[in-house]
Amino acid sequence: MTEFFIDPAYKTGFDSLGLASIEAVFAFGAGKNLTKENLASHRSRIEFKIESPAVTVFLKRYDNPPIMTQFKNWFSAKKRVSCALAEVEAAQKLAAMGINTPRMMAWGQVWGGIFEKRSFAAIEEIREGQSLERSLPGFFNESATKENLVLRRQFIRQLASFIRKFHDTGFCHRDLYLCHIFRVPDGRFYLIDLARVFNPMLLGGQYRVKDIAQLHYSAPAKYFSKTDRLRFLRVYLGREKLSAGDKNFARRIASKAKRMARHDAKHGRAVPFET
Repeated sequence: MTEFFIDPAYKTGFDSLGLASIEAVFAFGAGKNLTKENLASHRSRIEFKIESPAVTVFLKRYDNPPIMTQFKNWFSAKKRVSCALAEVEAAQKLAAMGINTPRMMAWGQVWGGIFEKRSFAAIEEIREGQSLERSLPGFFNESATKENLVLRRQFIRQLASFIRKFHDTGFCHRDLYLCHIFRVPDGRFYLIDLARVFNPMLLGGQYRVKDIAQLHYSAPAKYFSKTDRLRFLRVYLGREKLSAGDKNFARRIASKAKRMARHDAKHGRAVPFET
């Protein structure tokens, strides 16, 4: 079974590049190859532009994903779903619940019996957006004036509120590093790379710890002090004063981050929250 969809708003732009079928999408080789060293062999990523409207597109393709990868996706989604559609549906569900996510421009999938043969998702760039890993607002780099300190604290409160709102949907990200949170000039945050987002039936608290630990881990010490991290936690938890349970939650986050740090240090990688 084959399914193929293009948002009508982008059909002209895709058609102009000949991207009118799944076969054409998988044969497409123009644009910038975004393949990374640790990217699985069944995955590929390309960045390209379309006109009418003029936007940048990120194309994610999955070709013959391993059976175990598919089983894991089905277990997380609680149904049979392709690798690409897992991200498409997560983005659509979160957007419907008020969480900013990238727009899904096109998608498709091919099934061979019960298993996925290939799938793709074309995702619109978040216009004027920058990942928090790549670019924090200027007041973090500028001198610590009274005004800049107020702006930094406001930023932390807004970020904590955004992550709290996300977790209040019942979903967890499982890859919640600063690189997967984008900010646009008006201050709004977006979540990206949603392929692993899911709503756990069990152990939701454990997955929330993992999410916050990843965020804590990827926040550089030169920008975020221990007081800033405590401020974040208070807003995230909705507490002025942390309870015994909250303090245990914080200890679990710290413990998880330390395990991540030992792993990265062993492999010669920098540890952001320590530098």
